[in-house]
Amino acid sequence: MASERAPVVVVMGVSGSGKTTVGSMLADRLGVGYGEADDFHPQANVDKMAAGQPLDDDDRRPWLAAIGAWLEERQEAGAVATCSALKHAYRDTLRSHAPSTVFLHLHGSRELLEERMGRRSGHFMPASLLESQLEILEPLDGEERGLTADVALTPEEIVDRFLVWWQEPAPG
Repeated sequence: MASERAPVVVVMGVSGSGKTTVGSMLADRLGVGYGEADDFHPQANVDKMAAGQPLDDDDRRPWLAAIGAWLEERQEAGAVATCSALKHAYRDTLRSHAPSTVFLHLHGSRELLEERMGRRSGHFMPASLLESQLEILEPLDGEERGLTADVALTPEEIVDRFLVWWQEPAPG
C-alpha cells in the first residue's frame, strides 16, 4: 500500500536534464521542502567545474554528505532534493542518511541534453562536462526504489507520472 507520508525524493540525472525545474515543481506539488544540489557544493567544487574540470569521488564526498544530512533532517515531513547521484555508491551515501529516499531519474538523449545545456545562461557547469557525467552514469537498478522518466516529456508530465508511481503499491 502506498505511504500516506510525503516521500523523500532525490531528482537525479546528468546536467541539463531538468532537475531544478522538475524538483522544485515536485516539491510544490507535494507541499514539502526543496533542496537545490548546487547550493550544497563547497566553493572549491564550483570553481573546479567552472574551470571545465570534472569532479572526482573525493570532491563529491562532502557534497553528498551535506545533501544526505539535509534529507535526514526532513525524513518525517518529506522533502525533494536535486542531486546528479550518478553512481549507485552516491545513492547509497544519500540513503545511508535517509533510508526511505526514492529516486526520480531524469534521462534523455545526448542531443537533447546538449541542446538544453547550450540554452542555459549563468550556470557554472559547462556543456563540455556532460560527456564525463554520461560516462560514469549508472542507471537505477532493481535494488533501488525509483522511477526513470524521459526528459522529452514536459516537467508537468514527469511530475504527474512520479505522483502516480508514488501512489502505487510497492512491489513485494
